[in-house]
Amino acid sequence: MRKDGLRGCMRGRRRKHTTRQDPLLAIPAPDLLVWAGTSSVPPHPIDCGRRILHRYYIDITYLPTDEGFVYLAFILDVYSRKVVGWSMAGHLRSELVTAALEMAIRRRNPSAGLIHHSDRGAQYTALSFGKRLERAGIVPSMSRVGSALDNAISESFISTLKSEIGASRYPDRQTARASIFEFIELFYNRVRRHSSLGYLSPAEYEQAIVEEAAVA
Repeated sequence: MRKDGLRGCMRGRRRKHTTRQDPLLAIPAPDLLVWAGTSSVPPHPIDCGRRILHRYYIDITYLPTDEGFVYLAFILDVYSRKVVGWSMAGHLRSELVTAALEMAIRRRNPSAGLIHHSDRGAQYTALSFGKRLERAGIVPSMSRVGSALDNAISESFISTLKSEIGASRYPDRQTARASIFEFIELFYNRVRRHSSLGYLSPAEYEQAIVEEAAVA
C-alpha cells in the first residue's frame, strides 16, 4: 500500500460537538426507543404490515472546508438504515434540521404516528420544529441524558460517512455538498452493503421487505 501511495480509512474521534441543549427547555420529549440501550436491532419491520418505515433517527455532523464548517443534518430509517432526508448549511439553526425533515416527508409521506428520535439539541426542541412534527402527525422522541447508546445508529452512520467519503477537508462548501450528495444518494443508499441488513444495501433491503410482505 505504501509503495502504491495507498492508505486505509481511519475512523478518528469526533472533536466538535453539534448538540447544543436549550437551557430553558423544561420538559423534553420522552425516549420512546429505549430498546436501543440493550439491542441495536429493532423488531422486524414485517411485524408492521405494509407500514414498513415508522421510526426515524435524526442527527447532525460537520465537515471542514476552507470556507469554514458545513453542517449535515440527516434522517435515517431505523429498519433499513436508509438516509431518507438530509440538508446542509453553514449554520446550526433549526432551519437545518427542518429542511432534512421536509425532504423525508416529501419523499416518504409517512403515516401518522411515525416516531422521530433525536438528541436534546436546541434545533429539535425549537417551537417551529415541534409544530412541523405535529402538523405531519410525527411523534417526537429524545435520547436520555448521558446515554450514548441511544444514538448508536446515527453515530455509526457518521463514522461510516467520514471514513468513506474520501476527503478529510474540502476547498469550499459547494464541493462538500456535491460530495455528500454523491455519497448518500448514489452510493450509501443504493450500493453500500450492511452486515446488519444481511449484506444488502438499504434500497435492496427495503425492496426485499416489500416483496416478502406481498408474499405474506
